[in-house]
Amino acid sequence: MNKNLMSFSIIFLGFCILISSWFISQSLTSEQVDKTKQEPFRYELISPNDSNIIIFDKQSGACWRKYMEPNEGPTDWEKQTSPITK
Repeated sequence: MNKNLMSFSIIFLGFCILISSWFISQSLTSEQVDKTKQEPFRYELISPNDSNIIIFDKQSGACWRKYMEPNEGPTDWEKQTSPITK
């Protein structure tokens, strides 16, 4: 009888591991779907020429511009008004 009880406990443990891993995978996939529904492609990177980089926030309408001189180090970002303001 001790052998049957040990077999049952191993089967029960395996079943519990399978069920818990299924619950974890379901919660992770539903969280990823919710994040993509909230803000798909919110920011857009625009590079009009070799010296300017613009990041545009489609949700708020804000844009940041950075001017980079050729063959020089980094410069500061500047927040600017949106070209699409009402």
